[in-house]
Amino acid sequence: MLASARDWARFGLLYLNDGVVGGRRILPEGWVGYSASLTPNAWVGMGAGFWTNLGDSWGSRFRTSLGMPHDAFYASGTFGQYVIIVPFERLVVVRLGTSGNRYDIDGVSRLVADVIAATGGKGHVAAGN
Repeated sequence: MLASARDWARFGLLYLNDGVVGGRRILPEGWVGYSASLTPNAWVGMGAGFWTNLGDSWGSRFRTSLGMPHDAFYASGTFGQYVIIVPFERLVVVRLGTSGNRYDIDGVSRLVADVIAATGGKGHVAAGN
């Protein structure tokens, strides 16, 4: 889907706010929690449509070792696009564009850690290319 960084950030905010926009529930109650929950035996840390750091998967341990928070979950596009939701920090980070390694989870994990450090966390939305 072709969308701007702001549109992807709005998508992330929908999930950050538990499926509620403007006081109106868009997603069924419990859907966001389900989406971010680890699928049993998913060694890379896959939830229901999102990659997730929740649980004790190999992927979760790898990403958190690089600085991505344990409660983070994210959508990943084919060419290196990411929408990362970090509930504890009230943070959505959008990364668009390609890199030498289009699945640059190392760089994305460091980006999230750097954004948290730079903003002081809690309540920020960052969209970048």
